Amino acid sequence: MEEHRRDQRAEAVCALLVTSDVRRTETDETGSTAVRLLEEGGHSVAAHVIVKNDTIQIREAVKGLLGDGRVQVVITSGGTGIGAKDRTVDAVTPLLDKRIEGFGELFRRLSYEEVGHSAILSRATAGVAGGKLVFCLPGSRNAVELALKEIIIPALGHMIWEVERGR
Repeated sequence: MEEHRRDQRAEAVCALLVTSDVRRTETDETGSTAVRLLEEGGHSVAAHVIVKNDTIQIREAVKGLLGDGRVQVVITSGGTGIGAKDRTVDAVTPLLDKRIEGFGELFRRLSYEEVGHSAILSRATAGVAGGKLVFCLPGSRNAVELALKEIIIPALGHMIWEVERGR
């Protein structure tokens, strides 16, 4: 029987998708922060893409990243709120085979400690799509940093082990 270890280490290949109508790669502080933190955590970033806040563009971009054989983890940034332009969660959720409910719950709890009641406005979510992990994070640099440092990077090895052991 395979031992169930929660301290699995991984060197994951990640892809980052930022949704924004105004950001460009050279001015995307949130994206560059995410890339830096992932690389400092021992992971690589195979793609850093920016698309408009458009449901079809977001869904197609995520499908493309999921179809990249190198990528194990897709992280989106932006579009997780309740505003009219916040479409990422709606675009990504239909692609998920399984949702990781605890991610959003924990993210909002940790966010509450930083931003108070505004944390309830976040629809940050995670799941598994096509055997790959998907995380939908808010667009703020602080939110991305919180999610990566406190939740995703420390648990990534165990999550990848869980997803890949059933293949």
